[in-house]
Amino acid sequence: MAKRFWRKLAALAKIETTYGTDAAPTGAANAILFQDVNFTPLEAAEISRDLLLPYMGHQGIILSGYLARLEGSVELAGAGDAGTAPAYGSLLRACGMSQVITAGTDVEYQPVSDGFEAVTFHYNRDGTRQAMLGCRGSWRTELTPQGIPRLRFNFLGLHGTLVDEALPALTLTGFIKPVPVNKQNSVFSLHGVTLPTESVTIDLGNEVSARQLINEETIQIADRRTTGSAVMEATQLSVKNWIATAKAHETGAMSFVHGTEAGNICEFAALNVQIGRPGEGQSTGIMNNTIPMMFLPTAGNDELSLIIR
Repeated sequence: MAKRFWRKLAALAKIETTYGTDAAPTGAANAILFQDVNFTPLEAAEISRDLLLPYMGHQGIILSGYLARLEGSVELAGAGDAGTAPAYGSLLRACGMSQVITAGTDVEYQPVSDGFEAVTFHYNRDGTRQAMLGCRGSWRTELTPQGIPRLRFNFLGLHGTLVDEALPALTLTGFIKPVPVNKQNSVFSLHGVTLPTESVTIDLGNEVSARQLINEETIQIADRRTTGSAVMEATQLSVKNWIATAKAHETGAMSFVHGTEAGNICEFAALNVQIGRPGEGQSTGIMNNTIPMMFLPTAGNDELSLIIR
């Protein structure tokens, strides 16, 4: 019996043409370069029979509603050429985001409220391949100095086929090397101020659930509330009074631009961000404020953009 090794993984993802039908992703066209993967091969309801018998003892269970879950991180980087979709673009689309390509300029992702797409995953851990169908999910990111920026995805899908299958050859040239978050590569501003910043988190906040009925099994995105936070160096009130801003329920712009070379620039942009109750803390003896952020739509489906250029 051959041993199977944990670090040998091939993950493929392809947008489905027909929901819940295997899109047949290939290693040449649909490979995903993941880090820190958690895979739950079988999620299911455990139904107890609760039989009344003349003796005690476990009666076992019946499993129903087969699902699978895949969590993993992808490095946040460009596509090598401005106006080319990044290799992880299918994952963003399956998280309820539109993809608009402007040739030679950029690719912009914004949330949608209908017409949700889905992906098929083929997850092959050293020779055993499981398919996940109709997958939809959400993502979050935590951007910290001296770290590699990553998007953390969480997908729920319908249980597909499970077979022994050789690891496919992967084409990963679309995943270009990221640059670290630091002063040279990254600029963050919130409500018109640019201050020394210790971290920025953004959570797309999709509400994802399985809808398993008679005649239908789907994964649905039922709601979205995008939030985040920024830990910024505390400043004088004359520069920025965060408490006054929170009490006045003011909204303002947020921008995080990462990268300096065309083809490897990623930008999070939002025009209508309300802040919550500021917190107070310190780092290496320097005071900071933790600023909660709520991303509000203006005309609809425009509360946040991820622009790759």
